Amino acid sequence: MRPGPRNLITDVGGLLVGNAADHRLRSGVTVLTAEQPFTAAVHVMGGAPGSRETDLLAPDRLVQQVDALVLSGGSAFGLDACSGVMAGLRQRGRGFAVGDQRVPIVPGAILFDLLNGGDKGWVTSPYPELGRIALDNAGPDFALGSDGAGTGAMTGGLKGGLGSASAVLPSGITVGALVAVNALGVATAGEGPWFLAAPF
Repeated sequence: MRPGPRNLITDVGGLLVGNAADHRLRSGVTVLTAEQPFTAAVHVMGGAPGSRETDLLAPDRLVQQVDALVLSGGSAFGLDACSGVMAGLRQRGRGFAVGDQRVPIVPGAILFDLLNGGDKGWVTSPYPELGRIALDNAGPDFALGSDGAGTGAMTGGLKGGLGSASAVLPSGITVGALVAVNALGVATAGEGPWFLAAPF
């Protein structure tokens, strides 16, 4: 097994990722989309999950494919990013056909970055615009770390962020991952620089 040429989820043919960040807000949005609608599934965990349209991803639902997936900061406010992505996709003629209308299918999930010191005093939610910008930025190459949904992410007292990787299996199939890490608790042993996971 070896990484793909970019070692990003976009090594999977047809997938595109775009980021948008507001550093004053200390938050942002990441959009995963593709050249064509694609199949998605979900497993929701945690005591306070924040998601949109994830019920639609069950295998017995009418709509079998999605047009994009959104990862966003902003807690529940960040779910608005999906609306910006939907607007951009609809303008491109994308979406599930219902008569002469197109309804883009855009599930999303959020992380909690409201207490990271950014300016959260906005009146109108910035997330629809950030979602639209992230969609417009979608391509095969994208930044990792403190960008997109990882802009304001934390891991205890350390920075969290956006990560991605790919692996080409012996069969030739490429597997990719995209994650925004905003973990509760500590990742290091005591006050030292050693990660708890280092021995493993």
